[in-house]
Amino acid sequence: MERLYSMLDFNSEFVEKKEFEKYKTARYKEKKMVVITCMDSRLTELLPRALNIKDGNSKIIKDAGAIVLHPFGSVMRSVIVAIYELNADEVFVVGHHDCGMSCIDPGETINKMKENGISSEIIDTLESSGINLQKWLHGFDSVEDSVKGSVQTVKNHPLLPRNIPVHGLVIDPETGKLDLIIDGYKQ
Repeated sequence: MERLYSMLDFNSEFVEKKEFEKYKTARYKEKKMVVITCMDSRLTELLPRALNIKDGNSKIIKDAGAIVLHPFGSVMRSVIVAIYELNADEVFVVGHHDCGMSCIDPGETINKMKENGISSEIIDTLESSGINLQKWLHGFDSVEDSVKGSVQTVKNHPLLPRNIPVHGLVIDPETGKLDLIIDGYKQ
């Protein structure tokens, strides 16, 4: 069976048995925080437990590498909405060791695009329009430096209230240990 139909079948049973009830939570909880983290599946359950976050206690934004690439991109928009509309009062950027974004080869990714039917003309058009695909697809060389860069992008955003602390951490996906990179209370 194809994945979509399998998921929909499971969901019907999930709803019928009212299994959703144990996941109900209030929209606004006591921990008013935004967490920007990587989309790595190893962090799905580990990170909330390592941070002592219960359901509904935070807004978690998942992005490849936990990189805030653009100050007016969707990640930053989500942070701003969480602060002004969902009462978040702290931001945590949490990268992780052994992140796939640290070993992305943009040239190889572009080759994979071509192998999957994206024409050279499309890639050339994007490049000639000012989109540097090599830079856009590049992750980072140091997770610590990447977290620092993302923290600075968030902290220096012109729409971010100055009283919002922005912290930077790195988690080990094998042990759950957190390393503090930037203490937003001291900045």
